[in-house]
Amino acid sequence: MEYAELKRELRSRVQERMDFVKDFTDAEVEDTIDQVILEQRLMAWPVEMRRRLKQELFDSLRRLDILQIFVEDSSVTEIMINGKDHIFVEQNGRLRELDIGFESTEKLQDVIQQIVAGCNRVVNEASPIVDARLADGARVNIVMNPIALNGPIVTIRRFPEKPITMEQLIQSNSISREAAAFLEKLVKARYNVFISGGTGSGKTTFLNVLSHYIPSEERVITIEDSAELQLQGLPNLVRLETRNSNVEGCNEITMRDLIKSSLRMRPDRIIVGEVRGAEAIDMLQCLNTGHDGSMSTGHANSARDMLARLENMVLMGVELPLAAIRQQIASGLDVIVHLGRLRDKSRKVLEITEVICCEQNEIKLNPLFVFEEAGEDDAGRVVGNLCGRGGLFHEDKLKAAGIS
Repeated sequence: MEYAELKRELRSRVQERMDFVKDFTDAEVEDTIDQVILEQRLMAWPVEMRRRLKQELFDSLRRLDILQIFVEDSSVTEIMINGKDHIFVEQNGRLRELDIGFESTEKLQDVIQQIVAGCNRVVNEASPIVDARLADGARVNIVMNPIALNGPIVTIRRFPEKPITMEQLIQSNSISREAAAFLEKLVKARYNVFISGGTGSGKTTFLNVLSHYIPSEERVITIEDSAELQLQGLPNLVRLETRNSNVEGCNEITMRDLIKSSLRMRPDRIIVGEVRGAEAIDMLQCLNTGHDGSMSTGHANSARDMLARLENMVLMGVELPLAAIRQQIASGLDVIVHLGRLRDKSRKVLEITEVICCEQNEIKLNPLFVFEEAGEDDAGRVVGNLCGRGGLFHEDKLKAAGIS
């Protein structure tokens, strides 16, 4: 009997012995697996082979089946499943396809339902797209039939078990020490900071890093589609997450709903995990109504491009003259930090730009730091420096905070 066929047979026997009316503990499941393996007379197998079989059986019954080993591997940052037979992982910055797959589409769907059930979400043919998360905080996006034509599509973005610190970013040359010290002052002085960048550029990680500079006595509210921020050292922290509507009649709770509700919670700062649509107008209203020191992230190709995207997102939610929108943006945002992922797969701060004002229907920017590339080293790594370009135009918040 082949290994895969044997594993299916043993899993079926274990399931037959489990009374699904009872909530089995992990230890009881492991004991049942041991009994089935013993009865199958596999004791002649090498110990390592039996240990692997037991672990794979347990993972397929209680965890994420063949994905579990990669979910637990700290060197894996992304897992991409394109149907049952094609699984890719990004490991140590490199993307590769695995030589394993799920035994059936039904087994992959079982894993998907286990993931969404863990965070009280629903995904099916009626609602084929969902954002979810794993117990360790990893972000999960799922697209099912009939939208996904080549089978269920699952994308898992893992975050470090221990939040990355600014010192680590400095050591990896993602940011200069001078720029890091400058951003620390801005956060403590309650400047509104917006982090932009492309997919996988490290926006969420950088937002977590900046949050370390928020004074611990402040009340902070985070608002996210799927909770993934890892804010540390903030005892007065409120975490809010959106909810999808479902067939049982639960109404959808959107980012806009949460932002509006957060204003009644007496926040010192509001952190919006990512702005994607009409909620941009509500976020700007937060920034313009006394919640200084707030932060958010968004997808864009540059700091200037982020402003244009914010204009478009505001227009999704409300009809306002473009001049009024630009005035709101210029009044609400203080600084844009733009991140990028370079050709050597490294993540770096490429721009730190101050938003000065809106004059003659044009938003004026003041570049503070800009990454200047100087070529590549012998290992193919991009070499360059984040160079200071000028001083801060608006220093009023620094002076009010007593920071030089």
